[in-house]
Amino acid sequence: MSLKGRDFLSMADLSSGELAALLDAADRFKAALSEGRVEASLRGKLVALIFQKPSTRTRVSFEAAIHHLGGKPVTLNAQEIQLGRGETIADTGRVLSRYVHAIALRTFGHHEVEELAEAASVPVINALTDLEHPCQILADLMTVRERFGALEGLHLCYLGDGNNVANSLALGCALAGMRFTAACPRGHHPDAGILKRAEEMAGPGKVRVEGDPYRAVEGAHVLYTDVWTSMGQEEDVEKKRRLEPYRLTSELLSAARPDAVVMHCLPAHRGEEITDEVLDGPRSLVWDQAENRMHAQAALLQSLVGE
Repeated sequence: MSLKGRDFLSMADLSSGELAALLDAADRFKAALSEGRVEASLRGKLVALIFQKPSTRTRVSFEAAIHHLGGKPVTLNAQEIQLGRGETIADTGRVLSRYVHAIALRTFGHHEVEELAEAASVPVINALTDLEHPCQILADLMTVRERFGALEGLHLCYLGDGNNVANSLALGCALAGMRFTAACPRGHHPDAGILKRAEEMAGPGKVRVEGDPYRAVEGAHVLYTDVWTSMGQEEDVEKKRRLEPYRLTSELLSAARPDAVVMHCLPAHRGEEITDEVLDGPRSLVWDQAENRMHAQAALLQSLVGE
């Protein structure tokens, strides 16, 4: 399987077969890294990492993956390049394409990564926008498959604010043959267009939104949550009040399957969307999930630009 030369802006950019092949490649990379036998498939390759938003896991996992594959990351933030001082995204893409072999962008509006991909002549990766976070979901599905052995037929329930992670999860679950439930209050549902696309991909009855969190988690194999407020919204008290019934607690976890696991893409606001007891408990896959960002992105980079 090769995605050579393509962009990766959305989970919907993949077919089910391509997703499975990427997850297989991520498993192989993880095993090879643990045995010290990773092939330098990015030797001589440069990858630009542009951060319009602060980052911990995305930045370090991409940089580490590129280093392990023998390439070199060129990490930039908005304060360091002309993009932050009025140069168009398209012009930035045209110029960087002359220097590097791929570009990853973490930004706000999804139209920005689309504009960059339209102008750039090298593969562009969505490292997070306000609409989607597909690299996160590659790692999430890798982690779930590690635990359960397969993805098809599993049920993932997302709890809280229907944000970019929820949007990409809906698409990713559809590709993987999983059921997806979003447990969200009115006004906080995932993007309607993405939910419709996910339902078309998954088939009738496999994608739904549920207002009652306890009813939503019935039969779920995976309970997933994320922060309630994005950067700059931390003081939105009213939003937090609406989302409080969707806090991932031990009581809510007990309403799911006995073998259900817990996921969170981090950073976590402990005691807000998830309790310490659950986040640090024996059914949490959160730390494996964070580690797998590196492995999944290594597989992606190998497929897009590797030898």
